[in-house]
Amino acid sequence: MNTNSIPITLDGKVHPVPMGITVAAALSLRSDGTTRDSVQGERRAAFCGMGICQECRVLINGQRRLACQTLCASGMVVDTRSCGETP
Repeated sequence: MNTNSIPITLDGKVHPVPMGITVAAALSLRSDGTTRDSVQGERRAAFCGMGICQECRVLINGQRRLACQTLCASGMVVDTRSCGETP
């Protein structure tokens, strides 16, 4: 990991990501870019990039957040598999 990156955990795996990027960008860089499963079981991803569509819902440190509106922080834990559709 270089000095311009920070470690975050994406679905149980630690990844170095550039400082200053959103969780949605980190998911695009370090995984398949999807953020959750729809109620039909299909994988979903960030769509609007500004928080309106809510497609980028993920669990961050156990709380539901929008990946496109959340900056990565060192040690952050992101879970795209357990977000579900209920609070």
